[in-house]
Amino acid sequence: MATFSIIEGILLKFVILVGTINLFWFVFRLITPAKKDESFVDIEAKESKAASVLADLNKDKNILHKLDYFVLETFGLSKKLEQTHLLLGSPTSPNPLQMLHMKMIWAVVLPIVLFLVFQSTFFALIGLVLGFYIPDMQFDAKIKKRQESLLAHFSTTVDLAALVIESGLDYLTAFERIIKQAKEKTVLEEELSKMINEVQLGYSRREALERMAARTGTQEFKSFVGLIIQSDELGTSLVDLLRNFSIDMRFRRLNRAEKLAAQASTKMLIPLFIFIFPTVFVLILAPMIKDMLGGGMPF
Repeated sequence: MATFSIIEGILLKFVILVGTINLFWFVFRLITPAKKDESFVDIEAKESKAASVLADLNKDKNILHKLDYFVLETFGLSKKLEQTHLLLGSPTSPNPLQMLHMKMIWAVVLPIVLFLVFQSTFFALIGLVLGFYIPDMQFDAKIKKRQESLLAHFSTTVDLAALVIESGLDYLTAFERIIKQAKEKTVLEEELSKMINEVQLGYSRREALERMAARTGTQEFKSFVGLIIQSDELGTSLVDLLRNFSIDMRFRRLNRAEKLAAQASTKMLIPLFIFIFPTVFVLILAPMIKDMLGGGMPF
């Protein structure tokens, strides 16, 4: 018992120490003046060097950056954070370093809260693990929502692109026309606009298309980019390829909807067995049990 108390005290001191360091970092970030908005060219230049930003943390003399680098190397988070940032659409905020800070703050605050509530080191350790992975769940939910938004009107956009290309324009001009005619810019239009801007900044068409496919992380976009690259290299008709692709994508969406509809009845069994059946059994058996406890069955 004494050994357990000593271990509990050591763990508590460790959690308090880490919490103090992160609290200091939070206050420091809070009072640091915000940076000015960067141009698109500057953002793209930094985006292409995302790996070096995390790798250079060890070279910084700032003790907080050294702590960031230690956590990155210990848990091997560099590649995962960069991939998650890419699938989020490479936003300026949160960047991979800010995403790491979110995980660290959660991993410190949640254990302290659980320890103060339950007065138990066991719950604090559970909170340490959960807190470290809670931001990942938030990021995954944002990525899934973004991908669903991308695919919502993708087949219609592909049909419009095929129609514009058939009139004699190339696919980049077709995408520009579609973006200009859109009443409000969705995530899909923003990705297409970003791809066109990358071509104007000096990327080759293939590189810009592949970067767009990497940012979306969906098989539909990878197939779409593959069709365009194949048409450029082999000289095949892009209009026919896009129309067949659009038909295939609609067919797969219909199959997915039918599959989800077929699974609905099976999924309904879970709440049925947990909530409805027990209630019915209680209503039926409660009077009988009451009579038995009160002196026997009425019959």
